[in-house]
Amino acid sequence: MIGLYLHIPFCRRKCPYCDFYSVSGDAAAFDAYTEALCRRIRSYAEKLSVPADTLYFGGGTPSILGAERLVRLAAVARKYFGLNHAEITLEVNPEKQDIDFAALRKGGFNRISIGLQSANDNELRQLGRLHDVQQAVRCIAQAKAAGFTNLSLDLMIATPEQTKDSLRRSIDFCAEQGAAHISAYLLKVEPNTPYARRRDTAFLCDDERQAELYLLAVEQLKSYGYRQYEISNFAKEGFEGRHNLKYWHDEEYLGLGPSAHSFIGGRRFYYDRSFDSFYQDITTPDGSGGDAEEFLLLGLRLCEGVTHERYRRRFGTDIPPSVIQQAQRLLPTGYLTLTPEGIALTPQGFLVSNAVIAFLLDT
Repeated sequence: MIGLYLHIPFCRRKCPYCDFYSVSGDAAAFDAYTEALCRRIRSYAEKLSVPADTLYFGGGTPSILGAERLVRLAAVARKYFGLNHAEITLEVNPEKQDIDFAALRKGGFNRISIGLQSANDNELRQLGRLHDVQQAVRCIAQAKAAGFTNLSLDLMIATPEQTKDSLRRSIDFCAEQGAAHISAYLLKVEPNTPYARRRDTAFLCDDERQAELYLLAVEQLKSYGYRQYEISNFAKEGFEGRHNLKYWHDEEYLGLGPSAHSFIGGRRFYYDRSFDSFYQDITTPDGSGGDAEEFLLLGLRLCEGVTHERYRRRFGTDIPPSVIQQAQRLLPTGYLTLTPEGIALTPQGFLVSNAVIAFLLDT
């Protein structure tokens, strides 16, 4: 089964670190976009004839569409892609509590991902967020009252003015709120964002500081019972994000919307960052996918790493001896573990994952 991703490219205001494709919009724009998504869902379902078992609404700020439009999109996706026993996730920003969580729950949504980012009001202002901590508390409470138990909270690490103590308090907050899943990711400054233009002011953490904060988060989340399963993702037992795991397991998915990417039938393609390309259904090829190198590159983002068994199921052989030899050379660094089962990176290795993975694949 494939994963289905719907990109909702609308926001009330763009954050200074964000490079995701998003624009402002009104009710008319929301209606037109919802209709276009419904058409694309139907047309791709007819072409692919394959069911989906995850549905993820990302953005942008997907909740800005409102429950009625979102439930309609979920219903159309269910009609054409099955979605039996599916994980259906909606990203929500907590700045404005006008989302009808009860309607979403009734409409089949079963996972909410809330863009908390920090439990410190000053840090939220530095990040350009529109909400404060109390608004986040109310948003979480409303989702729980509607019956949502699979709640994920986003945290950013190494943000301007963040300290070890403030990061600890943010993690404490997530645990106290009963989050089942936490995405804790290092702030990455993307080109052509306001943050990128401010880099010369040295307001960001250096590499050493980033490493300290990341490893602190890993240990504290572990103490609360959140098992790390991917570079930036931690979950209580059984609450790992099924949709995102499709990416790291190199499984197939269909992305609909401006800037959305897909991997179907061994082929990668995407829509450009414009409404015109999506409305006209013009996709851009992005090469083939699913080969051994890609499988290793993506799988090594997971704490489970790449096992001989999983590699064998895909390619019919164990992990190549040349890759194992490269891993043996890296063992003294502490960046990875090498067992009879396979290769996995450590938290220290995740901090330099690009370099480690490039070394392993340099054969």
